[in-house]
Amino acid sequence: MATSPGSRRRAHQWREEVYDQQPEREALFESISAQPVEPLYTEEDLDQEALDSQLGLPGEYPFTRGIYPSMYRGRLWTMRQFAGFGTAEETNERFRYLLDQGQTGLSTAFDMPTLMGLDSDHGRSLGEVGVEGVAIDTLDDMQELFKGIPLDQVTTSMTINAPAAILLAFYVCTAEEQGVPADKLGGTIQTDILKEYIAQKEWCFPIHPALRLVDDMVEWCTAEMPRWHPISISGYHIREAGSTAQQELAFTLKNGFTYVERAIERGLDVDDFAPRLSFFFNAHIDFFEEIAKYRAARRIWAREMRDTYGAKDPKSQMMRFHTQTAGVSLTAQQPLVNIIRTTIEALAGVLGGTQSLHTNSFDEALALPTEQAVRIALRTQQVIAEETGVANSVDPLGGSFMVEKLTDEMEAAAYRYFDRIDELGGMVPAIEQNFPQREIADASFRYQREVDTGQRKVVGVNAYTQDGDDEIPTLRIDPELERKQVGRVEAVKSGRDAAAVEASLTELKTAAATDRNLMPLFCDCARARATEGEMVDALQEVFGTYSEQPVF
Repeated sequence: MATSPGSRRRAHQWREEVYDQQPEREALFESISAQPVEPLYTEEDLDQEALDSQLGLPGEYPFTRGIYPSMYRGRLWTMRQFAGFGTAEETNERFRYLLDQGQTGLSTAFDMPTLMGLDSDHGRSLGEVGVEGVAIDTLDDMQELFKGIPLDQVTTSMTINAPAAILLAFYVCTAEEQGVPADKLGGTIQTDILKEYIAQKEWCFPIHPALRLVDDMVEWCTAEMPRWHPISISGYHIREAGSTAQQELAFTLKNGFTYVERAIERGLDVDDFAPRLSFFFNAHIDFFEEIAKYRAARRIWAREMRDTYGAKDPKSQMMRFHTQTAGVSLTAQQPLVNIIRTTIEALAGVLGGTQSLHTNSFDEALALPTEQAVRIALRTQQVIAEETGVANSVDPLGGSFMVEKLTDEMEAAAYRYFDRIDELGGMVPAIEQNFPQREIADASFRYQREVDTGQRKVVGVNAYTQDGDDEIPTLRIDPELERKQVGRVEAVKSGRDAAAVEASLTELKTAAATDRNLMPLFCDCARARATEGEMVDALQEVFGTYSEQPVF
């Protein structure tokens, strides 16, 4: 890595000044989690000299106050509502509806079989096809998903991880058939496989070959897709699994540093790929804590990218991130109250300086969102943007005694976790030893115990309850859609050139056993109409599969 001894000394000295070493796990958790909010904050809570150097101006290092000088005065955040259900046709209709309602970017939700690398006609897919996202098995499905949507005129986010390279190949080949070259495509694919082993548990391969696929994507996108973000390093799912804000911040950033280190080890210059790394954070209900989390994240990323990894381009030091309001905060009881929760969480994301935002629909604790619920969620963002005035001034909370103190505390907590992970040998060995999994399990247990005992109030659940819940119409997936999708897969398989498919899959397996970049091979397989499941099966013959050791 491009790191000078002087840079390392400065970073280490800064860390020693901020916190004391606390390697014991129990003490670590307590020191990070038990941060009581003071009844009053004053200038005595802040080191003014440190504040001056760590605050800066918007658009300037260390980007605490935002990555752009004008922030939302120059351009509003992208309003990117997550959508996907049933087959490609149904989701295409929802995409068009959202664009008609004023959405400014697409965000694709895939169903569980697609996320797990299974075709819709696989036995394990039964009952799950199209239920919680759109089913995509072949290039034909991807073409139908974006039918009539010019891919050079929208940016697309795709939430998929283990088989991300395969879905990206489908997307690139879909654009080809529209006449749009890969270098004109803008958007993001999640790809963050480390957080899968930590929190979301959707994997196809063991950790090390899975990371090799991430490296291949970063390398290939650096050369072929300069407008594309090949990884969205995701704290969202870590938080949804029950982590604290401090754990979300620390584990997410440490995952990000791991990807940076691997790309540098592969021979890439940090300033060639780092500007296209993006992040994805949760917006939870503790308003000021969330704002402090985003500010601390920007500052840590900027410092480490410059001082540890040698990034000279300011774009490499800028943390760009998407925010989604907290799904886990939604309640099935009194679901209309979720509109209030989502509004507060969305406002935290905006005041924290997000670059794009998804607001959850109020009925998502019950089922997939209806069009009415999706429209209200989008209108929530539009009201914040157009009516509240919060976009008129850049970082209006900057300099607040409380916000700056919470930001410092959040930053110090992250570095305590960094040191513990480094003691374990880095993020991959820490995951293999179940360290972040245990920390999240502890945090989740503590949270639920607080709710169960009434120590933590949740409106409609253990406070201000009522007999009977509001009658809310819900969206249900017609079982016929699964049969329709299975028929589509079977039709593609029967109508393609079987020899061409076999040849492309054989070449993929051969390349997987070497250090060749696999992205061109995925594109070849996609063009031959190999299915996602067939490509995953081919790789599993080389890479093997993965089983987790449970943590209790």
